Amino acid sequence: MHRHFTVANEAVRLQLPAWRDYVGRTLDVPISRAQLATGFRGEIDTYVLKDMVFLDTRTDPVAQARTAARISTDNVRDFVFHVAVDGIVETVTGTHQPRKSAQFVPGVLALDMNQQMRMNRPSSARVLAFFLPRAMVELTIQDAESIHGQVLTYTSPLTHLLRRHLLTLGQCLSSMNAADAEHTLRTCANLLIAAFGKQARLSEGSRAATRAAMLDQVKRYVQANLHHEKLSPDGILQIFQLARPTLYRMFEPEGGLSAYIRNCRLREAADDLLRFPHVSVAEIAYGLDFNSHSDFTRAFHRAYGMSPQDFRGLELDLLRE
Repeated sequence: MHRHFTVANEAVRLQLPAWRDYVGRTLDVPISRAQLATGFRGEIDTYVLKDMVFLDTRTDPVAQARTAARISTDNVRDFVFHVAVDGIVETVTGTHQPRKSAQFVPGVLALDMNQQMRMNRPSSARVLAFFLPRAMVELTIQDAESIHGQVLTYTSPLTHLLRRHLLTLGQCLSSMNAADAEHTLRTCANLLIAAFGKQARLSEGSRAATRAAMLDQVKRYVQANLHHEKLSPDGILQIFQLARPTLYRMFEPEGGLSAYIRNCRLREAADDLLRFPHVSVAEIAYGLDFNSHSDFTRAFHRAYGMSPQDFRGLELDLLRE
């Protein structure tokens, strides 16, 4: 299915607002007074297949962003591959350690719609965009969210082949029949995934080392904040600016991050029961952010096979012998 959208028929002051309304389901578009006064050229050709969407966009200078608020209110979790055909595209990804990806020369930018980004087109630009289902990308790229913000340049035989297909797509798609258009779109999509997958595998060793270092940092942070009531998976996501699937996958061997935090608190509680025999069990439980004395007792019994009181009493009995 093919749809064409343009703001050319709108009044000058309504052109950029019309663009914002059209893309506003997934993106935020800031508007300046100057842009309202001078007008805006923007048009999109959309091609919808059963399991993917392709966009051919032509715009005047414009900024677009995918914010945390936007991510929390929609269900778009695709990967998007942006092909810069004309103009300059600058994209910033990440908030803890921002990475700026500039497409001054033709190249392909990968974006994970489950992560934040800010895109600026300081000049008129033409950009092709492939929206591919998450499952399709993750089938080839194991750590798919790590490609967010990466730019692929045409420097290998595979990417040269990709570039030739993209040029054909950009020049001839509008005149193709439906069968040829779908075949060309699918060929380009498969080449995009293969090219980024190859790049991802080449850097897998360095990413594994990075993940190990990050895992160590998160574990040290958890150990240092066991008595802090705001210690939680959401808080750690905010502090370390990790993608949620990445963080959860890091702690899969521990049964998940929540389970890891809880088990660390139980180990700390066991130490506190022995180090501070005059501190009540309830005080130790609340100090480690358990909701209640009974909740703590049940969790402790599952972990150690006895109640906190019995654990403390057993240790005291051993000391007396």
